[in-house]
Amino acid sequence: MRTAHSVDTVRAAERALMAELPEGALMQRAAAGLAAACADLLGRRVYGARVALLVGSGDNGGDALYAGARLARRGAGVTAVLLSPDRAHTGGLRALRNAGGRAVTAGEGEGVRAVRRADLVVDGIVGIGGKGALREPAQELVAAAEGALIVAVDLPSGVDAGTGEVPGAAVRADATVTFGTYKPGLLIDPAREHAGALRLVDIGLGPWLPSEPDAEALQHADVAGLLPLPEAESDKYRRGVVGIVAGSARYPGAAVLAVAGALSGGAGAVRYVGPAADAVIARFPETLVTAGPPGKAGRVQAWVIGPGLGDGAEARQALVDVLSSDVPVLVDADGLRLLDPQAVRARRAATLLTPHAGEAAALLGLSREEVEASRLSSVRALADRFGVTALLKGSTTLVADGARAVRVNPTGTPWLATAGSGDVLSGLTGSLLAAGLSARDAASVGAYLHGLAARGLGDAPITSLGVAEELRRVWRDVVAG
Repeated sequence: MRTAHSVDTVRAAERALMAELPEGALMQRAAAGLAAACADLLGRRVYGARVALLVGSGDNGGDALYAGARLARRGAGVTAVLLSPDRAHTGGLRALRNAGGRAVTAGEGEGVRAVRRADLVVDGIVGIGGKGALREPAQELVAAAEGALIVAVDLPSGVDAGTGEVPGAAVRADATVTFGTYKPGLLIDPAREHAGALRLVDIGLGPWLPSEPDAEALQHADVAGLLPLPEAESDKYRRGVVGIVAGSARYPGAAVLAVAGALSGGAGAVRYVGPAADAVIARFPETLVTAGPPGKAGRVQAWVIGPGLGDGAEARQALVDVLSSDVPVLVDADGLRLLDPQAVRARRAATLLTPHAGEAAALLGLSREEVEASRLSSVRALADRFGVTALLKGSTTLVADGARAVRVNPTGTPWLATAGSGDVLSGLTGSLLAAGLSARDAASVGAYLHGLAARGLGDAPITSLGVAEELRRVWRDVVAG
């Protein structure tokens, strides 16, 4: 699992570690890892390579200078472009010059020329404490780096390390070398798109970091360990039954897609409630169907309600029935628009809300743009306001349930921005709920598998039903390791 910690937590851990080490040792550890990563990106052809360091006034600039000194000793031509010459790290600058590197001032033409000639540009402008967009002359230097490989030191300058927000001009790196632990902003869009490939350098912070991170991203082995697998004594009821309340005369396909996702989710059986029973049975004859209401459909271990439901009187009553049940409930799509916050807060069983940015904006009284720019705070606000687990869909799907670490899904792909994709995810996640996973785990595993299935279809237009069918192969692959 990839774990990420806040800026304050990292700073505190660094102070504690530095108290145990000789002066400058921590920076040397970081610089060694940074230099090794740069050498890898250069294909080990360090000798003769042209490297430009964009050096700010903080420790990131020092890391860049010491790493540049290591590259210079291996035969690279290294030029440090100093944005604040009077505040550049003294020891790092001395080390670079002693190794044969040189330094120029950012405001002069030589700085831009050095960047334009470079094979590799190292972004050491600002560190994890930086706030706000890049300013001149940093913007000009970053623009001049187009065409070169760009490596960010700890995080791309101009992005927010704690939230993933990008308030304006920022470095767009090919790779980011981060130290000690990941930072939430490296995992969450829009900043994640600026980070490129991530490389974590262990500098010894582990003993001083809390066991509970601020954010975490499940990896393959984590998901495999959470998947609900049948045992020798399992039957369809012990494996869990998920109820799907979806579809309408206008949107019968939503019911088919939600059921398709649910049948790939590990539950033993799927009950469908709604007006699209004929369409569902025609595609999936194993589904148990009823016209409704949900309370008369038979026993279930979890409900999914909302995809294509509409907003008529029957839809509203179905939502009341489902929310009054004593089993976990997932609410999506039209169900979110009909939601009574008081009814949700009054529930004792788990509730999972799965909005996209537009739906989240309506629930929070914000604009869609505000939600997309502040995804981390938005998903936390949803969880807190409604007392639920919230899954915020999007370029990086986030899962929050209150005080614990926000889960960040690493498998998303833009190809999932297609009609019906969310219906499949709802059915899949609801089935995992019925199989016994907590709302947090069901949401995290569902998003991971959903993204993996879309990726498995390749870089081409996909259909939501195709994603549902691919889920079966993905499930087998994850279990097999």
